[in-house]
Amino acid sequence: MSVFAMILLTPIFLLTLAAAATATFLFGVVGAVLFQTGCCKRVWRRMEDWFHVYQFLTVPELHQTKRHNHLYTKLSLYLHSLPSIQDSHFANLVTGKNQNDVVLCLAPNQTIQDHFLGATVYWFNQPAHPNPEGTGTYVLKIRKVDKRRILRPYLQHIHAVADEIELQGKRDLRLFTNSVDEFGQWRSVPFTHPSTFDTIAMEPDLKSKVKSDLESFLRAKQYYHRLGRVWKRSFLLYGPSGTGKSSFVAAMAKFLSYDVFDIDLNKIPSDSDLKLLLLHTTPKSVVVIEDLDRFVAEKTERISVSGILNFMDGLVTSCCAEERVMVFTMNTKEHVDPNMLRPGRVDVHIHFPLCDFSAFKTLANNYLGVKDHKLFPQVQEIFQNGASLSPAEIGELMIANRNSPSRAIRSVITALQTDGDGRGCGLIGRQKEDDEMDEPDGVVCGEGVHTVKDLRRLYSFFRFRVTRKSSSSNSSLPASPLR
Repeated sequence: MSVFAMILLTPIFLLTLAAAATATFLFGVVGAVLFQTGCCKRVWRRMEDWFHVYQFLTVPELHQTKRHNHLYTKLSLYLHSLPSIQDSHFANLVTGKNQNDVVLCLAPNQTIQDHFLGATVYWFNQPAHPNPEGTGTYVLKIRKVDKRRILRPYLQHIHAVADEIELQGKRDLRLFTNSVDEFGQWRSVPFTHPSTFDTIAMEPDLKSKVKSDLESFLRAKQYYHRLGRVWKRSFLLYGPSGTGKSSFVAAMAKFLSYDVFDIDLNKIPSDSDLKLLLLHTTPKSVVVIEDLDRFVAEKTERISVSGILNFMDGLVTSCCAEERVMVFTMNTKEHVDPNMLRPGRVDVHIHFPLCDFSAFKTLANNYLGVKDHKLFPQVQEIFQNGASLSPAEIGELMIANRNSPSRAIRSVITALQTDGDGRGCGLIGRQKEDDEMDEPDGVVCGEGVHTVKDLRRLYSFFRFRVTRKSSSSNSSLPASPLR
């Protein structure tokens, strides 16, 4: 037997070998257990960093040209949907689209990991700097050996998941308004307008046609491109004030699941600035200009009619209006140059008239929960004789008398009959003798010469008195709905 073999068989060597094997096993077991804790995960991650070369890629919220980065929005949707965000040490709890929904969002200065095609990547939420833009940035940490292999398909995966979330209606909509202090910048708030197509008082056939048109637009990207046209749709909503144009815009946005960009022309200094503002809008949005006829009639020196026409269908619009719906509202189009409203600039014209009987029934169902009533034939006859009010005026009367449907309908009848043009309303008084006796007193319309505006002023005083009287019981009247 050789000397080397004798050494291998010595008890000391065997004991040393057994101890080493036992220590290795125990270290593996302990390491596996400790790896389940957050502390050991961080230590293990740092040990990995020693043996791998990482690269860092940034996704800023704004480009250097101060245009919004669409990838940043899609990445936000994607990261907020990852299950691993629940394992993050810090996360923000925010309200979702519904008041009862709670959504986890990655907090500033926090990191979340993701796995794709066998590789592990890390996203860091870099907070906004204290600068005028105040925008945030996501930082991607990826191994150099994985970057070439997975980066492109990984970004495509992010886009696909974000698009699926938007199609499922999980995206929280935003309302953007142009700023006065920092021109070219949009400021946004959550878009929570309650209007939907179900609550809009409109002829059922017309409502169905509009919904079908919007659904067709959502599927028409390839069709538009084959024709060499920009994938956009433009609407003109015209009619008297209070007929529901703004609520209809909100219903369109919610139906499409699009953000809303509300452009205030009074805050824009020149034609070129108007074009620049369009550059900063994002796809999947409704771009709105309200009361366009009034602005054109004023003939301001800041923005010309030519500038508005170029905004509607100029070269900038052709390049930057993809996947957008543009909406213009007017009280009347009689005094507007027909060239401004020609096909190509405005695709669909929708008239919003004063209330008719069909719209009245929709309002009665929405405001009072009444689908049929014994007073409906009388209301129908009055509408057939030519009297009318705006949906907003009828809605105010129904809100004021919502505890008594009969009294609310009588107040509408009185308002329709008071003046020759059907736009008057009576005094505030007590309910008449033929009203239901088991219903509480409220605001009713009687004989008089007061207008609907007078009713609104008196109704505000009535609400103040009722609120004071009922404060001991912790009850108060809700605020008037948005119109």
